[in-house]
Amino acid sequence: MDMTATQPECYRHPGRETGVSCTRCERPVCPECRVDAAVGFQCRDCVRGAGAGTRVARTEFGGGLVRDGALVTKILIGINVVVWLLGWKVLSTAELNRLYLWGPGVAAGQWYRVVTSVFLHTWLPHLLMNMWSLWVLGPPLERLLGRWRFLALYLVSGLAGSALVLLAAPQTFTLGASGAIFGLLGALLVIQRKRGGALGPIVAIVVVNLVATFSIPGISWEAHIGGLVAGLLIGFGLAHAPQRNRVLVQAGTVLVVLAAVLVATLAGVAGLN
Repeated sequence: MDMTATQPECYRHPGRETGVSCTRCERPVCPECRVDAAVGFQCRDCVRGAGAGTRVARTEFGGGLVRDGALVTKILIGINVVVWLLGWKVLSTAELNRLYLWGPGVAAGQWYRVVTSVFLHTWLPHLLMNMWSLWVLGPPLERLLGRWRFLALYLVSGLAGSALVLLAAPQTFTLGASGAIFGLLGALLVIQRKRGGALGPIVAIVVVNLVATFSIPGISWEAHIGGLVAGLLIGFGLAHAPQRNRVLVQAGTVLVVLAAVLVATLAGVAGLN
């Protein structure tokens, strides 16, 4: 009688005998093909299949859940502070003037002004006020929307403020993150309404800021209104997108608003030529 004992061969490597089987599919696995599990081992195919079937945790409006829900807010604040420090310590007055939003400069080919002006502050109280507002509004929205949606909301709202300035007051020198901040306010108003939360405090903040916008000399109402309108529109698309095609509708809303901003920017520049 043959007393030689044989073991099953690894399902992926014929010829390799093994006494270990996958706890899920029960196929024999060699040391190269097994992965530690809570109980025993699993084959690599079962591990991959389990991972593919795992749903990624999402926020209420589709963003990915992350450990630091204020990372983008912190980065935006950091960029604004660094730009202010550069303007205070490094750049000359002439170099700073090239970063303002100014219609004739944009018409001359300095298109970067529509972006740099959103991150530029020359007066310290102006910087502190805007960054405090960003710190108050940013983290709650970033946690609800996710990083990329929040970043798109902020940037497109800032660009919308620049676009309305170019349309309505292209000869003025404009700077500051206020248009983007108003965009956050507009989106928060729509999102809070969608969630069924109290609207009174947010409406009061919007009203107070609008009164200040139109009553204090030197404030660009164009940037504020442009950012607010963009924030309302983007916020509506982000908050009311249907579950089935949520990402498509949300991305489409941002792109449509961005396209409108680009058209307004081009129209404003064309009016200077």
